[in-house]
Amino acid sequence: HYSPRPETTPTLEPAGLLVIDSGAQYLDATTDITRTVSLGAPTPEEQHAFTRVLQSQIRLATTRFPRGATGVQLDALAREPLWREGWQCRHGIGHGVGHYLGVHEGPPRFSPTGTAVIQPGMVLTIEPGVYFEGRFGIRIENMVIVVADGGDEFGDFCSFETVTRCPIDLTLVEPSLLSDQEIAWLDDYHRCVYDTLAPHLDADEQEWLRLATRRLA
Repeated sequence: HYSPRPETTPTLEPAGLLVIDSGAQYLDATTDITRTVSLGAPTPEEQHAFTRVLQSQIRLATTRFPRGATGVQLDALAREPLWREGWQCRHGIGHGVGHYLGVHEGPPRFSPTGTAVIQPGMVLTIEPGVYFEGRFGIRIENMVIVVADGGDEFGDFCSFETVTRCPIDLTLVEPSLLSDQEIAWLDDYHRCVYDTLAPHLDADEQEWLRLATRRLA
């Protein structure tokens, strides 16, 4: 992780991207979140890369999988939108999160070495990213809970419930790259963000949040 120091930290300018990886310990939970925001008018290249990372986030967040699947199996699903471009996410797609403990807590993780079974009740992050050395980097991180999701003669299935509530920078999204289902996911997610946060904000803050969570469709 990046630790800024006065002698090495660049001055922020109204251009380029800023990646913020944050989190905190609360009375109810430990949190971990990353957002990439545009500091100016984003370039088409930045929008293209951001949208592919967003697709990776959506791909795994919406996956329904058989009980018994491991982190390495699910990790590959999230990487496919990046692989399609010939890109690599050079870190794990996600990790377990402790409760009043370590924000990185095993055994569950989405990575090429994630052999642990992903089971209901586990809390993990989904955080795909891509980084172009000397130019820019992008990561989008949400936390999810693994939930039971029915079953039949083929066995029991699981899915993910996204619990992070924070806008995704829409100025960086290229809608033409997204499917109707991906746009619907983003619109539904932003509706949940607004409905959860707006009651705790004043009028000016609510207006900012309304614009930040506006519909794409």
